[in-house]
Amino acid sequence: MSEETKNQEVTEAATQDELDSFVSLKKGDTVKGTIVKLEDNQAYVSIGYKYDGVIPVRELSSVQVDNASEAVEVGQEVECKVVSIDDEKEKLVLSKRAIDSENAWEDLAKKQESGEVFEVVVSDVVKGGVVADVGVRGFIPASMVERHFVEDFSDYKGKTLRVVVKELDREANKVILSQKDVLDAEHEVNKQKVIAELTEGQQIEGTVQRLTQFGAFVDVGGVDGLVHVSEIAWSHVDKPSDVLSEGEKVNVKVLKVDPEKGKISLSIKAAQPGPWETAAEQFKTGDIVTGTVKRLVQFGAFVEIAPGVEGLVHISQISHKHIGTPHEVLKEGQEVQVKVLELNSAEQRASLSIKETEKAPADAAPRAEKSRKSNAPREVVNNPNVSLSNEGLSVTLGDLFGDKLSKFK
Repeated sequence: MSEETKNQEVTEAATQDELDSFVSLKKGDTVKGTIVKLEDNQAYVSIGYKYDGVIPVRELSSVQVDNASEAVEVGQEVECKVVSIDDEKEKLVLSKRAIDSENAWEDLAKKQESGEVFEVVVSDVVKGGVVADVGVRGFIPASMVERHFVEDFSDYKGKTLRVVVKELDREANKVILSQKDVLDAEHEVNKQKVIAELTEGQQIEGTVQRLTQFGAFVDVGGVDGLVHVSEIAWSHVDKPSDVLSEGEKVNVKVLKVDPEKGKISLSIKAAQPGPWETAAEQFKTGDIVTGTVKRLVQFGAFVEIAPGVEGLVHISQISHKHIGTPHEVLKEGQEVQVKVLELNSAEQRASLSIKETEKAPADAAPRAEKSRKSNAPREVVNNPNVSLSNEGLSVTLGDLFGDKLSKFK
């Protein structure tokens, strides 16, 4: 047999082997190949067949993609299922999505059982949440994306999230994922660590996270502590939002730590010098300052002369004229001028006067003088028998009856 004849037989044999492999390729078969070309609505795959297969864009991913390049790239190895084959028209339609889906359910079941944390890329933002391709369509509800409320997810497309399988139902083709569960678990670990390191009386810097009617939640190392409204400032605060804003940096003092309940009580005002600590430097005896009437009681009025510094104006120091109650001349919230009579920072006590800042009425002195004169002894005028000397009044019998007594001598 000639060499030429041998080569011909080998070639025919090889060709026959290829033909046998081509013939064995049928609908439903699983094949592996490489992406060789991309078009907007399809991808071409070389699987070693006599012509390339085509994956329509709808069969590239379990989630909707507008362009083939969003799901695969040239050179990428893929596993597909044969959807249809037509050698006469040289048309081989493949589905990557079908194989991905078959492999995904088993993999997702294992991840759910173990609680494994894995990464997904957000492929689309839909009503109520976001979607990711995990071999099947994985849905992450809006409430399970972050620990905090997110109003707009428009910038989440293409973002990588760390998730766990929350719910799995193959019959309903339902996969629910959650990143919030991952973040909550990590937060709890960090929270216990931070709480263990905090001590009562410690002063640290924090960031205002949320404001409510009853106080402010301040982040201290990734954990929120509560600053009650009464602990925000030394002066009265109606609403936290009046004096604080979210994102603001504040110094706080740790009041209480409860590891069992995971609660931290903080104070902003305790981390600042108390008003009475600086009052002695700010006010001196005799100073006249402007204050605000805070409370009225039977015996006087409490006037605030600085945030957190109140002094008593005794009822006798309210007015030059006599008053029965402070309510006759004062009202709460009224601004008044007061004179500092005494200030004791150690005892947090101050005595104030309103009337000493005012000029006494013009008739006050004459009335007092008249009163004093009415109580003085009366003078006896042109009476030779009455002496108003320092020795006092002196009258003798001789002065009165001297001429008559001489007859009896």
